[in-house]
Amino acid sequence: MLDYKKWSQPAYTSGVTGLTAYRNLLRLPVMASLREMFRAIARQDPGWTDHYCDAFYALAEEGYSALGDYLRDHMLYDESPFALAAAKGEDTSVLLQAAGSDINRLNHHLLVLPWEELCSAQASDVAWGLPQWERKTLPDVSFFRDFYRQNGCGQFARYHAFVWQDGQLYPVQHPDCVPADQLVGYQRQRDQVIANTRTLLAGHRVNNMLLYGSSGTGKSATVKALLAMEGMENLRLIEVDKEELTGIPELVRMLGHQPQKFILFIDDLAFDKDDRNYSLLKTILEGSVEPRPDNVAVYATSNRRHLVRETFSDRLGDEVDANETIQEKTSLSERFGLRVLFQELTKPQFLNLIRQLAKLRGITMEEEQLMALAVRWDVRNPNRTPRSAVQFIDSLATL
Repeated sequence: MLDYKKWSQPAYTSGVTGLTAYRNLLRLPVMASLREMFRAIARQDPGWTDHYCDAFYALAEEGYSALGDYLRDHMLYDESPFALAAAKGEDTSVLLQAAGSDINRLNHHLLVLPWEELCSAQASDVAWGLPQWERKTLPDVSFFRDFYRQNGCGQFARYHAFVWQDGQLYPVQHPDCVPADQLVGYQRQRDQVIANTRTLLAGHRVNNMLLYGSSGTGKSATVKALLAMEGMENLRLIEVDKEELTGIPELVRMLGHQPQKFILFIDDLAFDKDDRNYSLLKTILEGSVEPRPDNVAVYATSNRRHLVRETFSDRLGDEVDANETIQEKTSLSERFGLRVLFQELTKPQFLNLIRQLAKLRGITMEEEQLMALAVRWDVRNPNRTPRSAVQFIDSLATL
């Protein structure tokens, strides 16, 4: 039978009652169930087994086999006063001491308890053994402090890509990133994007970037591929739809105090006449009283050089100076300090791209036959872009 008196001692229970700096852990389902379990044991209530089973299930539901690993990850990635202060580089001497005390309490009063003894106790007239998790302890407090200083805390420490929608950030667990070795063509353009981004990561203020040109040339893939490149571990990509631009000032203020570097990514950007978001983006890029923090840059892609659809009425309208109308329409793109053109490929470049893609895909077709098919495809599909080249390679599977 369970020794209720022994398991009611502070040496067993204080790991789930006396936390201070990491008191947020007590709200976790596993810890809440363990807390209820110890309360039931203190009442000598045999129903403690239900609370233990709840804790074990919650642990398994999040994919953990060790309570120590579960607590470590929540301490690393969840926001707490200690984590937030360390991430901002503030003085954490008092919180550091409290956090160290919490870690010692968890290691010596919870994570090393003889769970096998508890799990083998008779819970009813029929003796049965409860399942138990692996026994692992937590690293010391300096490990957590150094992690927060380098990586921050919360969702920015755990995820690298996000979507900004309705004033909220939604993490993307598996970003759509093309590996760098699979990006072929437009190396000069990609090098400009990579160089600007590495400068951002080095802690310098950089230019906002506009990648414009023909559809299917890999503008969006170039930006998203940054996340998968070596040395970009401190980069975070936040995709923002044009219709969500009104919330950007609030987002930028939130990002300014984070240790990571952020790219606000606006894909397929274009404006129609009298679009209210047009002036808003101009302000975001350059014209606000509140400066853009050095750890944030705006990268946009567009099929239009000037982003705004220009009509003959703009040139033939009733304004005294038609040039001012045109200049107003084109001034937005000029607020991007770097503008990178992605043009359609020439025929030789297109055929060379197909050779490279075929090699990457392991296609063993004779080159003469491959080129003949590629020329035929080029006649039927006049857009000479990486997208068209990939579609051609995919079509070979049907031959």
